Amino acid sequence: MTDMKKTGTADQPPTPPTPAAGPEAIKAIPVRHYGRYLSAAIALGAFAAIVYAFSQGKINWDAIPDYFFDDRILNGVGQTLLLTVLSMAIGVVGGILLAVMRLSKNPVTSSIAWFYIWFFRGTPVLVQLFVWFNLGLVFEYINLGPVYKDEWSSFMTPLLTALLGLGLNEAAYMAEICRAGLLSVDEGQTEASQALGMSHSKTLRRIVVPQAMRVIVPPTGNEVINMLKTTSLVAAVQFSELFRYAQDIGQTSGAPVEMYFLAAAWYLIMTSVLSVGQYYLERYYARGSSRTLPPTPLQKIRANVLSVGRPKGGMA
Repeated sequence: MTDMKKTGTADQPPTPPTPAAGPEAIKAIPVRHYGRYLSAAIALGAFAAIVYAFSQGKINWDAIPDYFFDDRILNGVGQTLLLTVLSMAIGVVGGILLAVMRLSKNPVTSSIAWFYIWFFRGTPVLVQLFVWFNLGLVFEYINLGPVYKDEWSSFMTPLLTALLGLGLNEAAYMAEICRAGLLSVDEGQTEASQALGMSHSKTLRRIVVPQAMRVIVPPTGNEVINMLKTTSLVAAVQFSELFRYAQDIGQTSGAPVEMYFLAAAWYLIMTSVLSVGQYYLERYYARGSSRTLPPTPLQKIRANVLSVGRPKGGMA
């Protein structure tokens, strides 16, 4: 029996359907922001006018680089940074203590903390500095028994006056910052730690404070920068720091205004460095609050530099 080969359309593969034509590509036209262009032009024009006015003023700009790295100026920068660190240390420690006292269920301790915050936040820093400097009118001697005894005028040095005036005032502000951070932690965290048998102090150290730091760090960074600038007030109580040295040089060199600009430049440098440190500290404590952290400025620069010259849609 002869096998018959079937031929026909049944053995041919089906013809694939002709693909339908895709939608026409949309040509996106960016929106013109003429208001932005106009405001940018006005801002640049105003900036150029200010720069021109200062360049034509009767200011000896050459005196600034001559004294920028003067020994007295560098000493003043060191004294300013030292005073900032010590005053903030007093303020942070005192602020944490006052915040815990303010949140205490004991009405006496909470009232003392409230009064302290009310008094120091309600009076200017300069007034507090003068009060500490002139307390010798009230306390002629300071007597700590066998430990220390001396006249108040000898005890209250300009450095101690500056530390007390700035540090105790800062403690009042840090108390409110710390209190806001502690209150931002959910009460269930405290209840869960107490259910596990943790003491109140251990709950604060292990559970509450680490979570509160995400709220505490940003305003604390602002307080550090503000403290660095506030140190210029201690020149009124005879403490020599950057602003006081700049004043002295300006009086002897005959260029007082130029030395003010020099001091302003140093303050800008120091606050810029502190701002960078604040950014990375905030990024560190934000690790548990977001899945991906935003890129740092250095990472953004590196990404932009590496992307230059890459073909679109491909890799370099």
